[in-house]
Amino acid sequence: MKLRLWKQKITKTTLSIAVATALVAVGTVSCTQNRELLVTEIGISPPKRPVSKPSKAMEFYIQGQYKYMRGDSQGAIAAFSQSINLNPDYAPAYNSRGLVYFDIGEKQRAIADYSQAIRLNPNNAEFYNNRGNARAALGEMKTAIEDYTQAIRLAPTYAEAYNNRGNARAATGDKNAAIADYDQAIRFHPLYAAAYNNRENARAALGDKQRAIADYDRAIQLSPKFAAAYNNRGNARAALGDKQRAMADYEQAANIFRQQNNELLYQQVMKNIKELQ
Repeated sequence: MKLRLWKQKITKTTLSIAVATALVAVGTVSCTQNRELLVTEIGISPPKRPVSKPSKAMEFYIQGQYKYMRGDSQGAIAAFSQSINLNPDYAPAYNSRGLVYFDIGEKQRAIADYSQAIRLNPNNAEFYNNRGNARAALGEMKTAIEDYTQAIRLAPTYAEAYNNRGNARAATGDKNAAIADYDQAIRFHPLYAAAYNNRENARAALGDKQRAIADYDRAIQLSPKFAAAYNNRGNARAALGDKQRAMADYEQAANIFRQQNNELLYQQVMKNIKELQ
């Protein structure tokens, strides 16, 4: 069974993958019937230091962000919880705690926190995007698509929400609608390597291998350590009978995953290599 790697973006309050200070990237995997993989990125940027003296709730919120960036998930949850205790109406603290819960695999708690953040601030597109990602991770594609659509309604140029809705639509089998979403993601973020990768996964699933390779090339050009794109380009080349270059792509993907200490994806790429031999 081949695995296709899709890439998705989860943002937090005022976060974006375009921000140079984004420090955290966490991957989760979901398999499809093909040989590519589904990966979700979580980005978090360090808080801006306030000009005036922050409130106690904000102090704990900032503390939580720094703990999260240092990899102290439980410390971050404790700090965000303290921020919420001091100010129960502080939507960013709920959203940030939701991100940490998502990171440690507690998706239902993440959804509860994102929902509370939305209740307090229903006009924040990123809160809907985050909840959509948690719902998609649980396989709840219909409600995930609803959340992404609301995020796009609130922020019509929100490239990550288009990309994520594309992933959800692809998971439901609606590849053409997924491609339309990836097109929009690329339109608003022309250097979005993940969207190129995901669009070509959808095109490859529809049998358009040559165009798929062109977009994988672009994804790799934009992100040379994008192991998923090497794996996926290898799949497309193998399907076209170009076993030599397919093997080179698989080996490159495996090497990058091994360097990243991602044993799960490393082993999945090794399965691809064995099938090709």
